[in-house]
Amino acid sequence: MAKRTFSTLETLLIFLLVMMTAITVALLSLLFITSGTIENHKGTESPPATQSSTTPQVSTVTKDPTTTRVSPVTSTPEPPLFQNFSGYHIGVGRADCTGQVADINLMGYGKSGQNARGLLTRLYSRAFVLAEPDGSHRMAFVSIDIGMVSQRMRLEVLKRLKSKYGSLYRRDNVILSGTHTHSAPAGYFQYTVFVIASEGFSNRTFEYMVTGIVKSIEIAHRNLKPGKVFINKGNVDGVQLNRSPSSYLQNPPSERARYSSNTDKEMIVLKMVDLNGDDLGLISWFAIHPVSMNNSNHLVNSDNMGYAAYLFEQEKNKGHLPGQGPFVAAFASSNLGDVSSNILGPRCINTGESCDNANSTCPIGGSTMCVARGPGQDMLDSTQIIGRTLYQGAKVLYALASQEVTGPLASAHQWVNMTNVTVSLNSTHTVKTCKPALGYSFAAGTIDGAGSFNFTQGTTVVDPFWETIRDQIFGKPSAEIRECQKPKPVLVHTGELSKPHPWHPDIVDVQIITLGSLAIVAIPGELTTMSGRRLREAVKAEFATYGMQNMTVVLSGLCNVYTHYVTTYEEYQVQRYEAASTIYGPHTLSAYIQLFRVLAKAIATDTVANLSSGPEPPFFKQLIIPLIPNIVDRPPIGKTFGDVLQPLNPKYRVGEVAEITFVGANPKNSAENRTHQTFLTVEKYEDASGTWQVVHNDASWETRFYWHKGLLGHSNATIQWHIPDTAHPGIYRIRYFGHNRKQDFLKPAVILAFESTSSVFEVVTT
Repeated sequence: MAKRTFSTLETLLIFLLVMMTAITVALLSLLFITSGTIENHKGTESPPATQSSTTPQVSTVTKDPTTTRVSPVTSTPEPPLFQNFSGYHIGVGRADCTGQVADINLMGYGKSGQNARGLLTRLYSRAFVLAEPDGSHRMAFVSIDIGMVSQRMRLEVLKRLKSKYGSLYRRDNVILSGTHTHSAPAGYFQYTVFVIASEGFSNRTFEYMVTGIVKSIEIAHRNLKPGKVFINKGNVDGVQLNRSPSSYLQNPPSERARYSSNTDKEMIVLKMVDLNGDDLGLISWFAIHPVSMNNSNHLVNSDNMGYAAYLFEQEKNKGHLPGQGPFVAAFASSNLGDVSSNILGPRCINTGESCDNANSTCPIGGSTMCVARGPGQDMLDSTQIIGRTLYQGAKVLYALASQEVTGPLASAHQWVNMTNVTVSLNSTHTVKTCKPALGYSFAAGTIDGAGSFNFTQGTTVVDPFWETIRDQIFGKPSAEIRECQKPKPVLVHTGELSKPHPWHPDIVDVQIITLGSLAIVAIPGELTTMSGRRLREAVKAEFATYGMQNMTVVLSGLCNVYTHYVTTYEEYQVQRYEAASTIYGPHTLSAYIQLFRVLAKAIATDTVANLSSGPEPPFFKQLIIPLIPNIVDRPPIGKTFGDVLQPLNPKYRVGEVAEITFVGANPKNSAENRTHQTFLTVEKYEDASGTWQVVHNDASWETRFYWHKGLLGHSNATIQWHIPDTAHPGIYRIRYFGHNRKQDFLKPAVILAFESTSSVFEVVTT
């Protein structure tokens, strides 16, 4: 056969075909690596540090997040501890954990299309490390400005702590708690329900958050110093309502008669000072949903609990920008399951009439029209009103805190398969928990954020239409799960779905840490008001039975792994949203009470060492990648990144809004390349020194950073400064800091930093 020869054109075409094939394979490999390799749970090196609360920020460039390094476990030498004092070693730390603020879903409302489009305030991880004087026992409590802690996040944090500190920080003495803001990025989960709600797993955000959490603990560890802890309690009124009052009324009248309200109004505050009495930090626990920012919001922020922390830290860290300064204040979540901050209550948004009924429906429009709001003119106003009230309550309790917390520190933890817990109701009757399932009313949403279609709260019967849809998509639920979950009509039998990974967790953390007469109970979900009361009482009684009298039991919510809601057995029967979201069935609360009593007994009898660790939870690889792809940023023809499109006015009065628009780039790039630690600054010119002084950054509640996405990589960035009455007259400017994604032909993408400065403008008081 004659040898085939190719023309120059054919040779060129073959070459191009080979190159295109290689590029395609490379891109597919990159996608696989991004979604898979980093999940290898074997000691990845921590990325560079984010901003700390006690040291200036250092500009850093993160390494390729897909690079995995296996390194031996090394224990960092323990700093010497001063032992001859009464109290505890106390360390506090704060670090940025914002993640990406664009092209990612916000976690909480489960509303499709509610993607981040900018930043109102940064999110922080606030860590508190306490150790006994001789250093023999210690704990770390971390409150994080996120929707909830994912199991994947906790496992990765514990792995990195073990790599750095050996056995010093462990699963039993580290609590990670989410504040439950509904305006933080999603994308950091591994169970399929939450991955779908997040519209994919974002390794970019996962790495950013994990790094921030670990960094906050590292800072607290370095800052350990002798000090004292004081506790105080008091009621905070005017910030809550029970969003499922008809469910609450299902609880026994005799039980309800013991309480003056259908929400828990008590705030518990820990005050931490050094031996000189100088302030170190605060932890406050209070039951409230951070949903003042509603599901129309697209700016990442920490909601009302974050605003309370912001006010407290600004008060204590005078002269520092937000997110900086030594004092750390955490406003942590508690049993908030049925507690809304929208205190004006539910009304039909089309007619204005009340829809405070068992089904939360309106005569016209059904449940989607029934929405709670308040107390402000808009969601930003409401956030600040609620947050300010929480701050003021905590401030009073902090100032008056005089009861010192003393005594030994202990901790207990177990992993439990919550799908198969046998619960003893009495000496003759036992019941069991169920494989996870979501009910019809889960899809209805709440008065804080309604669902879609024709679902309503309080649904206890099946709908043939939705049964058919479900069976076609997911298959039929087993008779076992239907029977176990009754009277919940099963909408999605998540406990029987396992592709691409299990849809809900089977293995759940239960954990208690005690500090003298204080017990912190780490709850892996959202307990309703009465559920929290029952659990608190049971744990307190168990401690008392074994000699630990008069314990103060704090319920810390959204801890370690997220498992939706926990209602009482009675509340479960009427199947409002919270009950339909109690995934392990009607006896979930009874199971948790039994499990936490075991831990309390072990601590009280000093038999924690005899507890079994339980089945270790999984760490999945190759998660679904984000649906929104990474694309190259492009400025308009004739423009460059940072060019001003809409300039500032030459003069503003206090109370007005200074607004400027720049040629922008996708802000999610800044979660990879952290050359800049803020998207914006507002700077004032100081005549005396001839320098520009930063007066606000993007963590300030007076600033807004909006990102407007265009086509083909084009975008704009708008910065607003809401000039406060406290602003000093003078000359100001606004600066914009961004990162653009660039990719040359046949080369990998790179992320480049840029910055821009506005023209100067004057602020006057009249």
